[in-house]
Amino acid sequence: MLVSKSNFMTAKVHPQVVIPSASCYFTSKQETYTIWMKSLVLGCKGCSVFDSKGQLVYRVDNYNCNFRDEVNLMDSNGKVLFTVPRKRFKLFRFWEGYRSTDKEIEMKRPGFQVRKTFRIPRGDSPCEVIVGLDENQPRHYKIHSWSTSCKSACKLVDQYGGLVAELKRKKSAGGVDLGNDVLTLVVEPYFDHSLIMGVFVVYCLINCKM
Repeated sequence: MLVSKSNFMTAKVHPQVVIPSASCYFTSKQETYTIWMKSLVLGCKGCSVFDSKGQLVYRVDNYNCNFRDEVNLMDSNGKVLFTVPRKRFKLFRFWEGYRSTDKEIEMKRPGFQVRKTFRIPRGDSPCEVIVGLDENQPRHYKIHSWSTSCKSACKLVDQYGGLVAELKRKKSAGGVDLGNDVLTLVVEPYFDHSLIMGVFVVYCLINCKM
């Protein structure tokens, strides 16, 4: 059972919070999410994600705060959408997202993989993302950080440089910065929002924000 934190803090993130009856992972228009880098469960690390209507749609609740080798992206009702374990191969570390079904988690082939590239001196060090590893033609993306003041600020682009999603600090209607733990995620149309959210969860793990 969820144990909510103070209503004041939740209202700071989004003024109207309601629980949706169903989740939609694809839309034909651009969608904006508010990400609060806090779990709504006491004693947990994670994040809470609200859509543009103030509905809680995604959450990550890590009961073992010192263990970040595996996290679960859930919907508002606690159903696991992606299980994301950290893998190791020789000197490399990477994360893979396994999509859950109604019966069990499909652990045969991951739905996506995120790998941190080698740091380029005095330059951007993007994360490489491969989506659709269970398909014949996987799609390749990159996450580029674009802010020196906020490590979480980044863009997800396709192989042609086209924008897929953008993460940045959230500001109030009056232009006031709400802090490092309140972010805005804008997802372009016709992308799987749950998958994009899983990718950005990994990015936050890489930057030790969760």
